[in-house]
Amino acid sequence: MTGLGAVFRPQLAPERLREVVEVADGAGLEELWLWEDCFREGGISTAAAALAWSERVKVGVGLLPVPLRNVAVTAMEVAALHRMFPGRPVVGVGHGVQDWMAQVGARPESPLTLLREHLVALRALLAGERVTTHGRYVRLDDVALDWPPTGPVPPVLAGATGPRTLRLSGEAADGTVLTASTTADGVRTARRLIDEGRESAGRGAEAHHVVVYLLTATGTDGPARLRAELEAEGLGAVPDLGVAGDAGAVAKAVQRLAEAGADTVILQPTGDEPDPEGFVRFTAERVRPLVAG
Repeated sequence: MTGLGAVFRPQLAPERLREVVEVADGAGLEELWLWEDCFREGGISTAAAALAWSERVKVGVGLLPVPLRNVAVTAMEVAALHRMFPGRPVVGVGHGVQDWMAQVGARPESPLTLLREHLVALRALLAGERVTTHGRYVRLDDVALDWPPTGPVPPVLAGATGPRTLRLSGEAADGTVLTASTTADGVRTARRLIDEGRESAGRGAEAHHVVVYLLTATGTDGPARLRAELEAEGLGAVPDLGVAGDAGAVAKAVQRLAEAGADTVILQPTGDEPDPEGFVRFTAERVRPLVAG
């Protein structure tokens, strides 16, 4: 069955998070995703709060920008979340927006090299391994977590858009997060590139979970809000991107992405969504039954 969730967008103030989390947990939402966008909420701090305020909903972080983080710190924080809230955190890492990385003096010369090194070290640390590596960016000397996750090793997802990063995700990550600028055809292409990476790394037999955001607008002004956001992002001319309408229309859009290869679809409200709590209820109570059917 296709996984379904919603995004708490960081255009909302952090103090709005608790109410949205409690609504999500009570409505039976499967996954609530958070973003670490500069210069808004931190991904780990908001994820920890969301997990503490809930009992069952999974909390995704998509994404932690690797130029901002030492991999040992990332591993410590992710491991702590998994030990405190087993089975519920879902964490992805990625390049980050390069203009933002430049603003804080963290833009790497080779984002691909940095992401590769970070993924390899992070997955090893979360697996309880003792790691020594002297890469271009990631340097660890006999480092191991005192408190690695218990039980199965948690998957690490990578955010990816371009062909090289998609192949890298297949090689070095356990799943991929695709942005809301990804159409159904884009999901098919991403799957092909990810599979190329998996095969080249000898990981073809391993599962690889693909998560894709779907820009979604509801209500009578939904089409106008969707169109305005796409145009603001320079995507107004891209066909079949996003969805505006009732639960039936949204469910059909989710199904198209699922048929193209998405394992989980996360509904992304527009930045000016007037009712974030209502959006979460809409996802869990109205769209979910149609997707499940």
